[in-house]
Amino acid sequence: MWRWVRQQLGFDPPHQSDTRTIYIANRFPQNGLYTPQKFIDNRIISSKYTVWNFVPKNLFEQFRRVANFYFLIIFLVQLMIDTPTSPITSGLPLFFVITVTAIKQGYEDWLRHNSDNEVNGAPVYVVRSGGLVKTRSKNIRVGDIVRIAKDEIFPADLVLLSSDRLDGSCHVTTASLDGETNLKTHVAVPETAVLQTVASLDTLVAVIECQQPEADLYRFMGRMIITQQMEEIVRPLGPESLLLRGARLKNTKEIFGVAIYTGMETKMALNYKSKSQKRSAVEKSMNTFLIIYLIILISEAIISTILKYTWQAEEKWDEPWYNQKTEHQRNSSKILRFISDFLAFLVLYNFIIPISLYVTVEMQKFLGSFFIGWDLDLYHEESDQKAQVNTSDLNEELGQVEYVFTDKTGTLTENEMQFRECSINGIKYQEINGRLVSEGPTPDSSDGNLSYLNSLSHLNNLSHLTTSSSFRTSPENETELIKEHDLFFKAVSLCHTVQISNVQTDGIGDGPWQSNLAPSQLEYYASSPDEKALVEAAARIGIVFIGNSEETMEVKTLGKLERYKLLHILEFDSDRRRMSVIVQAPSGEKFLFAKGAESSILPNCVGGEIEKTRIHVDEFALKGLRTLCMAYKQLTSKEYEEIDRRLFEARTALQQREEKLADVFQFIEKNLILLGATAVEDRLQDRVRETIEGLRMAGIKVWVLTGDKHETAVSVSLSCGHFHRTMNILELINQKSDSQCAEQLRQLARRIKEDHVIQHGLVVDGTSLSLALREHEKLFMEVCRNCSAVLCCRMAPLQKAKVIRLIKISPEKPITLAVGDGANDVSMIQEAHVGIGIMGKEGRQAARNSDYAIARFKFLSKLLFVHGHFYYIRIATLVQYFFYKNVCFITPQFLYQFYCLFSQQTLYDSVYLTLYNICFTSLPILIYSLLEQHIDPHVLQSKPTLYRDISKNRQLSIKTFLYWTILGFSHAFIFFFGSYFLIGKDISLLGNGQLLKPNHQMMFGNWTFGTLVFTVMVITVTVKMALETHFWTWINHLVTWGSIIFYFVFSLFYGGILWPFLGSQNMYFVFIQLLSSGSAWFAIILMVVTCLLLDIVKKVFERQLHPTNTEKAQLIKANSSIKCLDSMCCFSEGETACASVGRMLERVVGRCSPTHVSRCW
Repeated sequence: MWRWVRQQLGFDPPHQSDTRTIYIANRFPQNGLYTPQKFIDNRIISSKYTVWNFVPKNLFEQFRRVANFYFLIIFLVQLMIDTPTSPITSGLPLFFVITVTAIKQGYEDWLRHNSDNEVNGAPVYVVRSGGLVKTRSKNIRVGDIVRIAKDEIFPADLVLLSSDRLDGSCHVTTASLDGETNLKTHVAVPETAVLQTVASLDTLVAVIECQQPEADLYRFMGRMIITQQMEEIVRPLGPESLLLRGARLKNTKEIFGVAIYTGMETKMALNYKSKSQKRSAVEKSMNTFLIIYLIILISEAIISTILKYTWQAEEKWDEPWYNQKTEHQRNSSKILRFISDFLAFLVLYNFIIPISLYVTVEMQKFLGSFFIGWDLDLYHEESDQKAQVNTSDLNEELGQVEYVFTDKTGTLTENEMQFRECSINGIKYQEINGRLVSEGPTPDSSDGNLSYLNSLSHLNNLSHLTTSSSFRTSPENETELIKEHDLFFKAVSLCHTVQISNVQTDGIGDGPWQSNLAPSQLEYYASSPDEKALVEAAARIGIVFIGNSEETMEVKTLGKLERYKLLHILEFDSDRRRMSVIVQAPSGEKFLFAKGAESSILPNCVGGEIEKTRIHVDEFALKGLRTLCMAYKQLTSKEYEEIDRRLFEARTALQQREEKLADVFQFIEKNLILLGATAVEDRLQDRVRETIEGLRMAGIKVWVLTGDKHETAVSVSLSCGHFHRTMNILELINQKSDSQCAEQLRQLARRIKEDHVIQHGLVVDGTSLSLALREHEKLFMEVCRNCSAVLCCRMAPLQKAKVIRLIKISPEKPITLAVGDGANDVSMIQEAHVGIGIMGKEGRQAARNSDYAIARFKFLSKLLFVHGHFYYIRIATLVQYFFYKNVCFITPQFLYQFYCLFSQQTLYDSVYLTLYNICFTSLPILIYSLLEQHIDPHVLQSKPTLYRDISKNRQLSIKTFLYWTILGFSHAFIFFFGSYFLIGKDISLLGNGQLLKPNHQMMFGNWTFGTLVFTVMVITVTVKMALETHFWTWINHLVTWGSIIFYFVFSLFYGGILWPFLGSQNMYFVFIQLLSSGSAWFAIILMVVTCLLLDIVKKVFERQLHPTNTEKAQLIKANSSIKCLDSMCCFSEGETACASVGRMLERVVGRCSPTHVSRCW
């Protein structure tokens, strides 16, 4: 029973065995001995709360915050003991904060629920009871047979049963899972491949036994037991039979598959990192500051309690005639009285902890996040997508990023390759408007712009490949030149693994090189984007790959169909870095065509223009183009028989199959004749290079984490500016053991130390990374920290998250940002401090699970340099200003106790205590935190180096924090003692509640005194906020000056009328009496000016003597005559400090219009 309860609560998985047994179509055995296993449903859950756990879970998370928990304790203390203030003064703000925060977080989680419901409610077709039933994705059960049509996404992990092809094969793309856009072929077992209809599948009786779910995308082991005619047939199942959730069906009309893993047990979901609460660096600083202020609070309470008992040691003060003790008080325990007094002082001073800080921060984050969505610069018109904010808690973290981890495919690139140039027999060509144009003179023409396209009209009579020696050397006439070009592009059209669909050959290539028809009528699916781009380029030139049927490849040249028999494919691998095909031409001749990197092709060539081609390849690479070399050789019958025999022996070997195949491939791919080279551009997204360069200038290190192969990743890194051509590229790849990996890391570390000038870039693959992270983390991190750029290729999704976690927990504790567009990027997006999803072509998994979603990588620069900068400055000022104004608020209360014998008498009226943070001083800082622009956004984006001024949480450093705290204490002393000495002997202000000085001289009433202190304080902290404001709008003016006016109007009404619902009204006529005194007005103005003058002078001299880069940029912007509204204490270049202060005073008294002042800092 207990185990069942734990399973229902999610503490124990429902299945404990290493394997699971799945009955296809849920046809369970009829005997009663079988107990069906329980599997989870197919729902995907990315939300954090449910209806049932929202209240307790949200309350738990909120009371983890120091201020919330503290005010809860204070509220309970006020309920339990007699305290100077009402429980409402703490309970009401606490309730307000908790409620607003819960509404905000509930709304954000509601959006995640809607996103989950959209996925879980997607329509699917399931075979049930002999028919095809339409249902929702969430209703799929393990064992259901699901039908998927072309271009649909698999809703669960399926084992392929059959497709519309007789061989039971299908093609899928896993771009949203591992970032690879190539087509992968999956096959069904022969016994189920023939079951292509619902009726035939209904007769299938089979059982699948497989491993329990695991996160590895490329590992799957199982077997299918098929019962046919009372016999059991056992077939093995591997990764080639498994169709993963999130992958997309391509080039296949429809398939049927059985669901084996569903919902959160699919491999895609298991690669999601569990969603945890992310906390920004600013929030961590807030908690630190709160603890410091809590220590100050406790210290003040202890000092006050001790001094109270010290004072009461004299009998006349222990029990004065006006405050006689009761018998119970006389007999009570001294310890209990001490604790009670300590708690009472704690309640009296508790407002030094600003509870409204949290609600203001929550409102600022929530409302401020809308500006990201409203930013037209972050709107992508082509896709009609605007930026999205999924979590507003991290807005300011955008201004603290030190590491950016980015995916490659679909994030940096458009996933579209384009053929640009080629070198054929030592002559370089480039494609211009569908024509190949030579960049230099051909042997038969002095015209350097001879169009190859116009010279091929004589090829109509060319029926097969020409292999005479005439084109193995320099051609002697135009016909030989054309034959060589023809051979080159036929090699391009035949040496690949491209698939084709929607074949419509009528009209393709019927005229001489009809280049404009092929792309619109043929749909190619390639094993790599390069292959697709090359085959499409050959089609534009006029040699069109039509498709393959069984073992035949069809090519159409000038309208003439040619069939080549495909004899063997020598697959690409990362060690050889090339692939080859062996074909038989229509003439019966056999040819080997090879394609690969120049480092693997050129050393195996014995003929052709090798040196010229090498030079051209280097030129292509310098342009950031992806290069491949093409070569061929003709095989004699004897040579082919030897090759065929060796390939058969290697491919059927049970031992050391990979090594034997490598030896055979090396034997075959030698003595080649070089045809030329191709140059393909991996089309980057707009402004990727500029964005990466801007990030680098901002002091942000960029890492590229991709699932692509090594060569592809390095090429893109070079083309996008991640790697520079002058950078020394270090490699940690193909490591086989821990010792080998450690030795290689030590060598790399030595190389970096020996060369202190050149920049280094590091390339590491997934296998080597696993070894490095296993036992050599410190050494690996040492190498990485000394590299300007790092590229990790062949990365599994969880490896990406591990790399980010490794950086996060390093001694420097840097702030990390991850950006990606596919489901394979979700883990790293959730692991990083800030996760950015690209709303690209690989689905919406990344965008749904990210903190922010943008349409293009280029938008990252404005998101960080402008929005991140603004949000950080705003919230840093907000946090410190709140502590400042609360120190100003409570310190006079502490000082007042020295003048009332520590009787716990309040200095302020309870209404003022409650409304100070809620009404009188809340709006100016809130509007500042939403609208402040201390520098023009265009300057921030054009000067990424300004981002360094706010890095490392500099605006919330201990030094800055102490400055604001000391400023608050100094202002509080001026408020209290200024009021005491300036107005203390004004007989006209005598009022209720006379206050005795230690020398027994009378001073004005305590409520009048407290109101004067409060009035000076409200004006000072509000004008202080005005001094911090650089960007003035009518809203800023309204809330700044309106707050002061509201305070005066409220106090006049509150103290000028006898309100019947108030039991006692201590403030009656106090404020009116205060304002009737000229000395009070003089004191208010003098204290406000005194408080702010020192701060103004400090700012002026600090900016004059030690300006930051941001302040210099503000000065330059001001001198460029760009008009805007500035701070009251700005100054122009060459202006003296006195002139600046004089100008500020003019503005304060209204003799200068702020609308005509230029922003200077």
